Amino acid sequence: MAKIKLKQIGSPIRRPEHQKRILIGLGLGKMHRTVELEDTAEVRGAIAKLPHMVAVVD
Repeated sequence: MAKIKLKQIGSPIRRPEHQKRILIGLGLGKMHRTVELEDTAEVRGAIAKLPHMVAVVD
């Protein structure tokens, strides 16, 4: 399966608790951290909920 690379571009400070939990679930939590995950529907859904905090890196 394909991989997708994510980078956190927004701070979780002063964000709702559910957005912080989504970031932690993606393996992020600190600014400018990058992770590589499997490209699944669950990961795509989490990215769609946080377009202001994560970016897909090529």
